[in-house]
Amino acid sequence: MAWEAVVGGDQSAVGGTGQDILFSTEELPDGVLIADARGRVVAFNRMAAHLTRTRSDSAIGRDFRDVLPLQDAEGRDWWKCTDPYGGLAIRVRQPERVLLLPDGREVMMAARYVRERPCGQVTRLVVTLRDAAHRARSERSRADLVSTVAHELRSPLTSVKGFTATMLAKWDRLNRTQKLFMLETVNADADRVTRLITELLDVSRIESGRLEMRRQVVDLAERTRRVITGRIAAGDAVDRFRLDVRGPLPELWLDSDRVDQIMSNLVENGVRHGAGTVTIVIEPFEGGAAVSVRDEGEGIAPDAVPRVFRQFWRNKRRGGTGLGLFIVKGLIEAHGGAITVGRAPSGGAEFRFTVPAGTPEFV
Repeated sequence: MAWEAVVGGDQSAVGGTGQDILFSTEELPDGVLIADARGRVVAFNRMAAHLTRTRSDSAIGRDFRDVLPLQDAEGRDWWKCTDPYGGLAIRVRQPERVLLLPDGREVMMAARYVRERPCGQVTRLVVTLRDAAHRARSERSRADLVSTVAHELRSPLTSVKGFTATMLAKWDRLNRTQKLFMLETVNADADRVTRLITELLDVSRIESGRLEMRRQVVDLAERTRRVITGRIAAGDAVDRFRLDVRGPLPELWLDSDRVDQIMSNLVENGVRHGAGTVTIVIEPFEGGAAVSVRDEGEGIAPDAVPRVFRQFWRNKRRGGTGLGLFIVKGLIEAHGGAITVGRAPSGGAEFRFTVPAGTPEFV
């Protein structure tokens, strides 16, 4: 029997054992409980049994309140508060909300009141259940984000506020060297705040699928040279970097700004967390290109590899926000590529990503 027939109007199916309903609801990804006009359970699918840890055969025929006791956050009996079979006759549903099982586990519950006619008696109560663990993880992730942002913003903003207040109060007593030092610090901290905000916007776009790619023909080797030149201009030693371009590359249609962002993050990661020379190898790969960024440091522990591209992952030094590699992965995948991490031939970490070749027609 189809699910639409069960919920729609074929009420004869709700009498008896409810085996037809069980068969149709087993295919649903959510837990389902259906009670008849007397409040007796006539359907209790496998997912509902899994979430409530109650056997399906023991649930059939019992009062739904005994099979599915739920409490709100204040510990009140949810069914006594809502009274599905009494209460307001105009109600037809309960929106999804988080409720607690007797053992304290959270579930997402929604309900539908099937009435014989508008404002009539409830002839069937349909309850759906979902595990709230994913929601809890999402809330923890958001809490981590807020905590990280607050921590990362506090330091530069405190510095900006302190130096600005000092210059305003003691401008005439400061010499030129002191003024220059304070202004340079304020400028650097402002750049740090800007980078953090940019990272947060990128994370939001990646997670929501709103990341836009402005593709054009990109010389991957030349973009990498510019990134290296920028690092050297910022004070890194010339011999800290080595670029190895192996063979001619196909025409690559990529977002040049995003490529700069990817390479800057990976090179900075190698400089900050690695040691020795940071080697960038660019070579053709399956019609596209592969880029390997290698350092000569300690590398990444095997047990940490699955967590490297997660938000807020940091190594033992705990430098940065922990968002850089997550953003890198999102940008590469938005280009249709993939990234992996492993051990470099020199013993350090190796981040290797691939990007496919594109065509104007693709763009």
